[in-house]
Amino acid sequence: MTALNGDATGLFLEFSRRRLVDHYWARLEKCIAPLGEDEVWWRPNEASNSIGNLLLHLNGNVRQWLVDSFNGTQDGRDRPGEFRAAGGVTGAELLARLRATMEEAAAVLARLGEADLTARYQIQGYDVTGLEAVYRVVEHLGLHYGQIAYIAKSLTGRDLGFSSALNATGRVGGA
Repeated sequence: MTALNGDATGLFLEFSRRRLVDHYWARLEKCIAPLGEDEVWWRPNEASNSIGNLLLHLNGNVRQWLVDSFNGTQDGRDRPGEFRAAGGVTGAELLARLRATMEEAAAVLARLGEADLTARYQIQGYDVTGLEAVYRVVEHLGLHYGQIAYIAKSLTGRDLGFSSALNATGRVGGA
């Protein structure tokens, strides 16, 4: 259903998949790959989250809002635990978990149709349409991707290598 055939549903779902998988996910991997475990779990203070916390949080969010809600599977998310974690898992392990979730999310987006986007879902105490759920996930991942990129740049003192030049679609990219 998500082929770019001109219908609003297909366009929205394909754009959402591209932003989540091709844009944010691809860049997240590059941000975290060079970091050691201490850097992944570094926090500037107790009121802030580490990259590790943010990766756990993104995994929980994408799974709860996209995978479990649209698949009708049991939500086993421990949201407070995502923020309590303080180490013991490498960046590579966190990326592997999120990669698996992102693959499931991409499969969900590939099969959704208009009825799924207009249906109502109860997610994390909110009554939302499917369209709202997809939009929230894309928006949420973009927000935390920006935080992760900032932390990674601050810790490494290196440019992440994401060009701000025009990308293949003719739009300005960058990170």
